[in-house]
Amino acid sequence: MKFNIEKSRFENIIASMQPFLEKKDASSITSHIYLEVSNQTLTIKATDYEMGLLANIDNLIDSQDGKATTNGANLLNIIRRLKDSQILIEALDNHIHIKQNRSNFKLPMYDANEYPSFPSNQDLQTLNIDTKHLISSSKKIIPAIDNNNPKFELNGALIDIKQNNINFVATDTRRLAVSHIPNESNHVTQIIIPKKAIIEIQKQFFDEATISYDQTNLIIKNENKQFFTKLINGKFPDYQRIIPTSLKYNLTLPKDKLVESIKLVTSLFSNIKITIQPNGLIFESLDEDTDANTQIDIDLDIQEEFYIAANAKYLLDFLSMVDGDTIKVGFNESNLPFYLENGNFFTIVMPIVLEK
Repeated sequence: MKFNIEKSRFENIIASMQPFLEKKDASSITSHIYLEVSNQTLTIKATDYEMGLLANIDNLIDSQDGKATTNGANLLNIIRRLKDSQILIEALDNHIHIKQNRSNFKLPMYDANEYPSFPSNQDLQTLNIDTKHLISSSKKIIPAIDNNNPKFELNGALIDIKQNNINFVATDTRRLAVSHIPNESNHVTQIIIPKKAIIEIQKQFFDEATISYDQTNLIIKNENKQFFTKLINGKFPDYQRIIPTSLKYNLTLPKDKLVESIKLVTSLFSNIKITIQPNGLIFESLDEDTDANTQIDIDLDIQEEFYIAANAKYLLDFLSMVDGDTIKVGFNESNLPFYLENGNFFTIVMPIVLEK
């Protein structure tokens, strides 16, 4: 195997492969990047078995067919130190040779024939979702995906395809986040995508791509890239029973003033109480050792005083994903879950229960 390539182009792709490599065990073949040249096209792959990324580079200069592997982290470290000009990559005597002008480097290889295969594209169900909608909808709910929960299904996002809507759902048991888009032609089903995979999808794809799946894998493919992730095998909680069927009050509030006030009173302690009055909102820190409060004057269509208390992070996570100048806040009474909404995105937050 042999090829010449521009350093910057090669570096960008090798860098994008790093999240898909096994980092803890350098002796594993999944710590290696796979390189194959065929008909002046370079194929680069990386996988840790749970996720994988494949990229193609066409029209190579002075190339020879063949395949090789080498440690992905070490390869990137070398490439980054080279100058922005052509580099030569060549497989010789069980080593990858990297050459640029008078600089030479050599890295050991593993048997490329032993490199893990990627899942097949055959017999998969097409997911008819615009890639931009997939990314924007899943991005909104990412903060609510749990980390390292013993219930594995909570460590991912549910794509719940219903007859009329596609719901993107996440919960860490203290809040529920849902973003929805219309379902135009997909069969009713549910799949759970790991959090890490959702983050990588947002990094790798910006234009249109083909999305397909089966019970085990989700595959996203465009002209030059192919990504796969194993799906989480489990049953997502019945999130719809948490969504209130009716709300006593629905208030429209200014987003920017909410963000400013919440950040102001929670600079030292994250739990907050917001008192809702007919003529304004009072924000108070729940820190017993300090006193922090501020107020927004605004006319609200309520006849009595209520309050909501919660971890400010949940509120700010929602507000950071909001488009537009206002949000809706819905609630029935103090100490019950409350509802935050903006367009096709809403979050239900479990309150901190205070003594009345």
